[in-house]
Amino acid sequence: MVDERTIAWYDNAAAEYEELVRTGSASDRLQEFMALLPKGASVLDLGCGPAIASVHMRAAGFRPDPVDASQGLIDLANQAHDISARYLTFDDLDMVAAYDGVWANFSLLHAPRADLPRHLAAIATALRDRGVFHIGMKVGTGEERDRIDRKYTYVTIPELHGLLEGAGFDVIAVEEGEERGSAGTVDPFVIMRARKRG
Repeated sequence: MVDERTIAWYDNAAAEYEELVRTGSASDRLQEFMALLPKGASVLDLGCGPAIASVHMRAAGFRPDPVDASQGLIDLANQAHDISARYLTFDDLDMVAAYDGVWANFSLLHAPRADLPRHLAAIATALRDRGVFHIGMKVGTGEERDRIDRKYTYVTIPELHGLLEGAGFDVIAVEEGEERGSAGTVDPFVIMRARKRG
């Protein structure tokens, strides 16, 4: 279920958000993810935002499929990068064995907690056997809005690990840290890379 207030913020602040996340080269996290993929891999960029990761993946010879629920971010991505970004919500995920990798970098944190098992199962279904999944989430408990009205679901590290295992993944890497986001607060996060069993 899409939270309309969260999407409205991204639609209205697309250019501002793009400036915050723009990078001149692929981040270490993205490079580590790409290193696990086969040559020419097909990758779902789930919650792609301004599609910066997809631009770097395309430049590295991969075939990204950037999708987002914010039309404002999709339009910005396509105008700036001609990247074929398209509208798709987490609820729309119905692909079967279509991708070698899924990159969900701090996007699923906007999904309701009750929906996370269903979304992770859909991601596993969309991946080919042994496909690679990257997920970034904020660490904590509960659900709440930040000061700019975006809705967040927080997870503990054991909780996320368990959710991935339950969806058919083996966790292969964990990174913890803190980062300042658009709301100006410094929040703890966890990134996990996982491989679909098969």
